[in-house]
Amino acid sequence: MKATHVAVLVGLVLPGAAALAQSAQATSPYAGQQSRRIKAMSEDEVQGYLDGRGVGLALPAELNHYPGPRHALDLADSLKLTATQRKQLRDIYDPMHARALALGRQLVDIETAIDSAFATRQMTAPKLGKLLRESARVTGELRLTHLEAHLRVFPLLTPAQVKEYDRLRGYDGATVHNHTGHEP
Repeated sequence: MKATHVAVLVGLVLPGAAALAQSAQATSPYAGQQSRRIKAMSEDEVQGYLDGRGVGLALPAELNHYPGPRHALDLADSLKLTATQRKQLRDIYDPMHARALALGRQLVDIETAIDSAFATRQMTAPKLGKLLRESARVTGELRLTHLEAHLRVFPLLTPAQVKEYDRLRGYDGATVHNHTGHEP
């Protein structure tokens, strides 16, 4: 290849490569999130916590064939739940939801405080440690609340109901193992 051709190629490739490198350095997967109310949470997450929803906290149960009370109640007709099962699920869901609402509000308040302290340059190491320990505690309690509800629902449903729940929720192909529940 002639030197002039090499020079032309270098002249064409280098500016594009430099622009690509600069572009890669200038963007972040967090770009656009700086306008969030709470930087560490999407608006959907914030609303989910405030509404007492699981926000993915119960995935180990949900995706391992332990139905959740809210979704089981929503699917009550399709699951052919008995009146007794519906009452039992409601008795699990109502107190779980009330606790999740309270804990969700606490978590949003803590995360708001963390965000605000950083935004106003008022964050200190002791304050950060205190807030993060409280956030972890509340998140753990919230997760426990949701996971325990799934654990309590499992034995109330028949194996066929659990299988149908999984199918209706889109978890096809899953096999229900070690179901120790009873026929209500």
